[in-house]
Amino acid sequence: MPRFEETTRHPFGSAVGNLIDRLATLPGIGRKSAERLANHLLACPIEEANSLADAIRVVKTRVRPCSVCFNLTEQDRCDICRDSRREPQSVCVVEQPRDLLALEAAGIFSGLYHVLGGRISPLNGVGPDDLTIDALVRRVRSQGVREIVMATNPTLEGDGTALYISNLLANDNVKITRLARGIASGSVLEFANREMLADALRGRQAF
Repeated sequence: MPRFEETTRHPFGSAVGNLIDRLATLPGIGRKSAERLANHLLACPIEEANSLADAIRVVKTRVRPCSVCFNLTEQDRCDICRDSRREPQSVCVVEQPRDLLALEAAGIFSGLYHVLGGRISPLNGVGPDDLTIDALVRRVRSQGVREIVMATNPTLEGDGTALYISNLLANDNVKITRLARGIASGSVLEFANREMLADALRGRQAF
């Protein structure tokens, strides 16, 4: 848990300043938004504030990476990995669980997934050992995977990660494809619409 050396001074006191500081660290939440959220929490019934705190506490306690694909789940294996209707020989590799959700919403892919937990980014100190790449390689070699669909984001680092994985599996009996470039270079899967993702999955190409 990050530690903060100082709390912003606030006319309502240090407790409110501390809350605003914490809220402002959330993605997409600027200082003004953090202040509005803090004011809402101050004005709402204590039961509502406690419910929010309890929901955060529960999700941090119960949710864990799936033991197979590293998607988020409350069980040992996620719902997708436990679904006998999925095609286990085809595995779609994504960077984050939110990318998996975006692809699932397209309703096209019927195989399984593998969540890397990020992408190789030397400038940010993220190397192959910081991701679940070794687990993916073991999975391919032990579970009879026949196709890997590289669905890393079409950025320099995402493409570099996909190339690194394809090189690791170059001598394995597995077909490696990638999403069609209907998704523009430099874009992010999370913000692609359903039709764009569906077209990319249908038109996946050899890597």
